[in-house]
This record gives sequence, structure tokens and C-alpha cells, in this order.
Amino acid sequence: MEITWWGHATCTVEDSGVRLLTDPVFARRLAHLRRRRGAPPPAHAAVADAVLVSHLHADHLHLPSLARLAAGTRLLVPKGAVRAVPGLRRLARLDLVEVEPGDSEKVGPVTVRVVPALHDGRRTPVARHRAPALGFVVSGEARTYFAGDTGLFDSMAAETGPLDVALLPVGGWGPGLGHHHLDAARAAEAARRLAPAAAVPVHYGTYWPIGLDAVRPHEFHSPGDEFVRKAAVSAPGVRVHLLSHGESVRPEAGR
Repeated sequence: MEITWWGHATCTVEDSGVRLLTDPVFARRLAHLRRRRGAPPPAHAAVADAVLVSHLHADHLHLPSLARLAAGTRLLVPKGAVRAVPGLRRLARLDLVEVEPGDSEKVGPVTVRVVPALHDGRRTPVARHRAPALGFVVSGEARTYFAGDTGLFDSMAAETGPLDVALLPVGGWGPGLGHHHLDAARAAEAARRLAPAAAVPVHYGTYWPIGLDAVRPHEFHSPGDEFVRKAAVSAPGVRVHLLSHGESVRPEAGR
């Protein structure tokens, strides 16, 4: 079992010979955001048996990045995504499946179970159509939780069940985060509640708004290190793997 972090919320999870890709964003620039750290992922990062999209925001459901997937790739998106994001209809060569919490999908020998997330599932703050924000639990040789983008919620641990690895967002792309996100402190609390054997911090230190380089720069640079420090106090039994962009880890090797 191996995890590669490509930046932001984009990870490859390889388990039991199955290759899963989360929230793929491969662009150097995304609207008002630019990639400030880490080169864009190489071409082979787009190779996957299935892709898990946690919610409709453009830094998670990025149509140009999805267009790089090979024909026939399974694409799991929140229920209602096609109505809310008509551009998905242009990706007809993909095997698009709309899912909601409680659903599960088999991808070869791996089971992908859909769980809730606490986050605004709309494409934009003023969008009329809604879709649920999701997390995913991948069960194969290991049980891996991809939280997507979420705040803390009371039933988080009950929804995921026992875990080997948690991919937890610890920051964002701007100088402020609302309660429907995890910052380093809330992510450390999530690690305490979930009690996985290992955690990988994601969703920080990649994209930042153009022209705001000098505005609260620690919110860009420090969330990963801050999560390591806070998790050591809140969840000392969780082994944290702090990855660089493009770096891989086999979490079970460190148990």
C-alpha cells in the first residue's frame, strides 16, 4: 500500500494493485490561484483505475485535469454533480458515477465506501444546485480515509470506522479558513478522534491567491509542520508522514 501526495488534495492511493486518484488538480494556475510550491504532477499521475472527487469546488473538481484521464476511467462524483457542473457532460468517455454517503463501489479487489463531509457542496457560493460534500474510505490491504474538505463533525469517527491511514486537510489556499475546514489544530483533533495508525497532511502549501504572497504567509508555509506538532500532543499514537510534493510513503512500513 502506497500513498503519493502531488499537492493540494491530489493524492494517488495504491492498494491491492488498484490505483486511485483523489481530487486531481494538475494546473499551474486556477482562476485567481497559482501554484507556488511543487511542480505540476507528471503525466503518469493522471493514470488511475478510479478517481474520487470529494466536492464541486473548482480546486477539487477541476474539469481540465479530469479531461487528462484515460477513456474508461471510473469517476466518482457527488450526486447531482452533472446537473450542477454541466461541463462534466463533455467527459462522456469516462465512466462517471454519481454517489452519496452510504454508497459503496468495488474497484477490482478494493471497496470504496462513501462517507459524509461537513463542507459547502455547491460549485460556487451563489450556485442554485447543491450536491453533498463527500469523504471516502478505501478498503483493501489497508483502510484509508480521504477526508476531502471538511470541518469536524460529531459522527466523523463512527462514519469512517477503524482506519489504518487518514489523509487529512490541514490548511487551504487563502489567509482565512471557516469552520467547514480543518486547520492544523482541528486536523490534530480529527486525528485524535479517528485514531488511525498513520496520518498524511494534505490541502496546504500548494496554491495561493495571486497578489497575496505577503498576506499571512505562515498560513501557506506552516500548516504541515504545525499539524505534526499538534498531533504529537493530541494524538501521540498516530504516526504522521509529512510529505513533500511528489513524495510517496508506505505507511504500514512504519508501524
